[in-house]
Amino acid sequence: MITRFHLIRHGPTHAKCMVGWSDLPADLSNTAALARLSEHLPREAVVISSDLIRARATADAIQGDRLRLAPCPSLREIHFGAWELRTWREIDAEAPEHIRAFWETPGEVAPPEGESWNTLMARVSARFDQLAQDYAGQDVVVVGHFGQILCQIQRAGGLSPTEAFAQKIDNLSLSRIDHGPEGWRLGMINEIL
Repeated sequence: MITRFHLIRHGPTHAKCMVGWSDLPADLSNTAALARLSEHLPREAVVISSDLIRARATADAIQGDRLRLAPCPSLREIHFGAWELRTWREIDAEAPEHIRAFWETPGEVAPPEGESWNTLMARVSARFDQLAQDYAGQDVVVVGHFGQILCQIQRAGGLSPTEAFAQKIDNLSLSRIDHGPEGWRLGMINEIL
């Protein structure tokens, strides 16, 4: 029995800084793209999103008459801690080795008061495992974030964190992973409809 996960990145925030747990709204003015996404998704799918407004509002826009699950804090973006809403340039001027290690060797390195890639992976993977169990054999639409999507692509594809970081995940893009008796399997990445 295969459970199909349709991963959608929220609409753009237009922020030019690190946005993790900050609750910035999404620009959902591209109604044609939202309609194409909604039309493409399986009618019988269940829809879940992170609890951040940019993901919730995007899920609202594509839900249609699909069953909606409660927004989930464990599906949030990575927590950037003290780096939240700051630019790479600002942080690089203060802590160049730290920010480079965070992006270039993802794993245990975390921003001050934030979380590491491995912490994000554990948090999000636990929720995906529960969804795979609760909705076995069904379609699940997960509206979320760049890091949340990438960590599941990493897991499903057997990629290293560095290989996962090399993937592009556009706003309002669709990626797909599946879960079955043999475990996780990678489908498509970053399809724009």
